[in-house]
Amino acid sequence: MEIYTVARKQLIGPKGLFDQSCCLVLLSHQAMGIYKLKVATGNDLVAGTCNNIFIVLVGMNGESDKHQLPRHWSHFLPGSVAVFDINVKKDLGELLLVRLSMERYLNFPLDEWFCQYVNVTCPSGQICQFPFYQWISVFMIVEIPEGKGVVLSENTHPALKNQRKAELDRNKESHKWKVYVKGAPHCIDVADDEVKNLPPNDQFSLLKVSSFGYTTLATGLETKLKGFACNTDSWHSLEDIKLVSTLRRSQNSELVSEIWKEDSFFGSLYLNGVNPTLIKKCFKVPSNFPVGEHIVAPSLGPSTNLEKELQSGHIFLADYKILEGVPSNSSINGQQQFIAAPLCLLWKNPQDQLVPIAIQLSQTPGDKAPVFLPSDSEFDWLLAKIWVRNSDFQVHEVDTHLLRTHLLAEVFSIATARQLPMGHPVYKAVVVGNGGVPVLLERAMKGVTYSSLCLPDNIEGRGMESIPNYLYREDGMKIWSAVESFVSSIVNYYYTSDEMVSEDPELQAWVDEIFKEGFLEHKSSDIPCSLNSKASLIRYLAMVIFTCSAQHAAVNSGQFDIYSWMPNGPTSMKSPPPSIKGATTMQAILYVLPDVNTTATGMASVWALSNEPLDRRPLGHYPDVRFTEETPQQFIKEFQDKLAEISKFIQERNKTMHLPYPYLDPSVIENSISI
Repeated sequence: MEIYTVARKQLIGPKGLFDQSCCLVLLSHQAMGIYKLKVATGNDLVAGTCNNIFIVLVGMNGESDKHQLPRHWSHFLPGSVAVFDINVKKDLGELLLVRLSMERYLNFPLDEWFCQYVNVTCPSGQICQFPFYQWISVFMIVEIPEGKGVVLSENTHPALKNQRKAELDRNKESHKWKVYVKGAPHCIDVADDEVKNLPPNDQFSLLKVSSFGYTTLATGLETKLKGFACNTDSWHSLEDIKLVSTLRRSQNSELVSEIWKEDSFFGSLYLNGVNPTLIKKCFKVPSNFPVGEHIVAPSLGPSTNLEKELQSGHIFLADYKILEGVPSNSSINGQQQFIAAPLCLLWKNPQDQLVPIAIQLSQTPGDKAPVFLPSDSEFDWLLAKIWVRNSDFQVHEVDTHLLRTHLLAEVFSIATARQLPMGHPVYKAVVVGNGGVPVLLERAMKGVTYSSLCLPDNIEGRGMESIPNYLYREDGMKIWSAVESFVSSIVNYYYTSDEMVSEDPELQAWVDEIFKEGFLEHKSSDIPCSLNSKASLIRYLAMVIFTCSAQHAAVNSGQFDIYSWMPNGPTSMKSPPPSIKGATTMQAILYVLPDVNTTATGMASVWALSNEPLDRRPLGHYPDVRFTEETPQQFIKEFQDKLAEISKFIQERNKTMHLPYPYLDPSVIENSISI
């Protein structure tokens, strides 16, 4: 033990002045006496409690009696830090954990208490920290381990082993799995209408819930008061649509409403919009997309040709095959809605702009599936692009956004609660209706691979390493690198060898459960079911952190900017895709677009989703101080400094841009999905 070792060196020394029994007497004396406690209550408005709080100190040599913490009206108020003295008359040795419990006080109503931490100053002067940052319910006994990260091994003290097992057993009982929809990641076993029954530590704070509710209610109420929410008419002009889009505004949303028809803007959305991971480099046009040299020659100009541009790596493809045959919604204002599965060919022109050069609105070529071109009539080409934008909206919301961030984040969270105790270092570290979403999710799941979730591999796999003006890639890679460096420091601090990783039973159970419940044991996904080295653990943790923070910000935060001008991202389409050229008019376009009330609902939804509620926690900022050792705290500081550099660079760059790209600015990225 540390105190014993120091005492032995001081008293015995190299020549031996006292024997070992003297040191043990000294140790025993230092381990007994007054323990000074600091008990912190959370800042949430309802974090405090009127209940009686009891504590037991548990050390290497045993545990103290059960002590009731003295009552005072201010001791357990929100934001308070109460100080107590406990007289212990036995040798506890090195402290391992504290045991907290609550009992009802008089006839006060039962409530929950949010304990941030318990800090203990031992009689020897040693300070032990017990971070918790969780809710405690009445009649619930919790054990909080000392804050140093511990990888379970044969040498772990039995008291800590028992604490970890009890914690995980309790979490496995409160966090059970269920099937969300066939073929999709599993989710927590709580019904949609029973969210309030989630374990309290899995619920948003009162401040966050209240602010999100207010934003949603206020926007929805305004659309009703203005008469939009009940109006089932089609739009009569594009100008009229601005009546809804101007209820809420942002700098980017106003710019989008002005430039949405431009081909260069259409192409830029594949790079810096909210669905920036669909497009890929194309070296050969698909056989079901009959785009010949003569068809695109007017778009490419006389100085080049399609084959040359293909070989030069200047041609890109957006393929929406995943939507083919997906059932559409038939309950929007009692009208059948329609879905297309387009193919869109794009070209990086000499001005480094990505522009569309051919669009087919079906996966099956033929007379009724014409290839639309920029040289077609204004309205034919505009409607073809609107159909692609509608398809992109469906794939973005269900695959890129829901599946690849929200549903996976839930899997990571549940598996963490079930398999990693709080003392483990890793723990610290709509046209598609109800019938269509399950089908689309099951299809999308087949495309989820490990490489697609790891940004460097994703970029390389789609051949997008060198295309200019790809700000999602530029900003994302900076953040990935910062996250990977931070994770590497933490992993190398706690794991001294590859064997420690492969022999960590809690870590391996966590990874295996994510593979089973999240990726349904699809071996074709290459998602690991075990980790055998520090390098593999670093990559895995970087993927998890990036998915739940930066990737979600990239596909969520710009929704209002991109979609609030409805024609740029229509949620539904009321008529089938055009099967001939030359028949499209502006009135036909207006009729196929969502009705007034559907437009208003879409605008209100993306406004709420794009505005992070209060109680924000930016990436790299950890108000819950779970790492108590000095070295990991330094790693966090270095991580924060690197993110600050990235943030400064992005903000300075955006000042020079006509249409800024702020979504991967670390200062506006949340630590985890919280909306």
